[in-house]
Amino acid sequence: MVRMLITGMSGVGKSSALQVLGERGYSVVDTDYGPWTAESGLWDEVLMGALLGESTEVIVSGTVSNQGAFYDRFDHVVLLSAPISVMLDRVRRRSSNPYGSTTVQQDEIRTNLETVEPLLRATCTSEIDATQPLTAVVDRIEQLLRS
Repeated sequence: MVRMLITGMSGVGKSSALQVLGERGYSVVDTDYGPWTAESGLWDEVLMGALLGESTEVIVSGTVSNQGAFYDRFDHVVLLSAPISVMLDRVRRRSSNPYGSTTVQQDEIRTNLETVEPLLRATCTSEIDATQPLTAVVDRIEQLLRS
């Protein structure tokens, strides 16, 4: 049984990958939705602690500044990455999440790519090129789950 975090910038496909993994029968939690993230923008430490303490197998998706506090409870921390042009195209076209639809938000995504992604890359256990077809990304994630 494995616990995995899928992280990365807006528009790399975290939610899409999580949806497919859920369809394939995995227990998944997208922290962009529901009670997982507090008003501060940080993960709710009590809820996340309980989830990771109770779950022997779960795939969590999200990117918040306090996620590192939970890394020791994950078997894998997987960074999905893509060029800024791909990320911005995806956030402009998606209908499931409005974040990234404004110029201000797109500028924030650019800034995060430059400042946050290097920190994620330095602390992840694996990185996956999210420009590949979604099925290839999910297949690679499944390989990691079996390792």
